[in-house]
Amino acid sequence: MGITATTPGNWDAVRKDTKTTVFENDMVNSPNHYVSTSSDIECIDAIRASMTLEAFRGYCKGAALKYLWRYERKSKSLEDLHKSEWYTKKLISTY
Repeated sequence: MGITATTPGNWDAVRKDTKTTVFENDMVNSPNHYVSTSSDIECIDAIRASMTLEAFRGYCKGAALKYLWRYERKSKSLEDLHKSEWYTKKLISTY
């Protein structure tokens, strides 16, 4: 049964038969709001390209500390801990 032939009485049946693609936003590894819509360049890559290695390491260290500092005062504590871990891993990857 197509969507145009449905009536309120069979909406549930149509909904069960309809496949929906859901794009989840990974708020730790690749948040949608940090990707350029025109070039698919992630913000972290642009930041890295704009800095010396030493400066980028300092940036990662500071970001990791920021998320550790505030995680107990946020409603998404676990998410902030994962973000801190992400920046720590990014820092480690520079060595």
